[in-house]
Amino acid sequence: MSDRPVHAEVFTETSAVLPAPASAWDYCSIGELSDALRSRKISASELLEHTIARIEALDQRINAIVVRDFDRAMDAAKAADAAIARGAQWPLLGIPVTLKEPFNIAGLPTTWGYPQFKDFLPKEDALVVWRLKKAGAVVIGKTNIPVTLRDFQSYNDIYGTTNNPWDVGRTPGGSSGGSAAALAAGLGALSIGSDIGGSVRLPAHFCGVCGHKPSLGLVPLRGYSLPPAPPTPGQGDSAVAGPMARYAADLALALVYRL
Repeated sequence: MSDRPVHAEVFTETSAVLPAPASAWDYCSIGELSDALRSRKISASELLEHTIARIEALDQRINAIVVRDFDRAMDAAKAADAAIARGAQWPLLGIPVTLKEPFNIAGLPTTWGYPQFKDFLPKEDALVVWRLKKAGAVVIGKTNIPVTLRDFQSYNDIYGTTNNPWDVGRTPGGSSGGSAAALAAGLGALSIGSDIGGSVRLPAHFCGVCGHKPSLGLVPLRGYSLPPAPPTPGQGDSAVAGPMARYAADLALALVYRL
């Protein structure tokens, strides 16, 4: 059996959002995209432009990436192209990624789904965001959640409902449902979620992607605090941040570099 994900052309339900056939770039692994970038089959800027076009075409019905950062992403993609031209070998160089909404990204809202926090703009990136950028990733935005992350669906009063891209009448799960839906729809190759009792694993299952709940403390939670709390290191005995992707090998790659 192939280890590649099931592509959209297999699905015939009229409630599915995903087009058939998919582009050659939509369901590549991080390794495949990195090889294509280094061999100049596609530039980081072109890959980002393709990803943005796909988001604009599909995400109105899915509603997965609810906070977008396309302008800064374009700057990051141009920087990635320059780094590739210099021969840089950073692990996520030029790869479009997303993060679950509660992770702070400087200048973008962090709400945890609470309307009273809709205008809260953190001044600095969460540590995991800083590490992603240091690894060369192109951060394109933040994904939807249920309010306070405590549900197995992904709805809140600010951003509305995220739908499962394979069938928009169904939920992608929660609380990292926006991340799982974005990956299943080909809207980036990697997303960072969080998990206490299944918030990475259940949406990954619902959307047919891969997710991992790592050991406590392996992925830092600094900058993952309910507003307006300062970005202190995360505490607790079971809450962790963890990678989500379409391939198990991509989860391993993210963890090797201690995102």
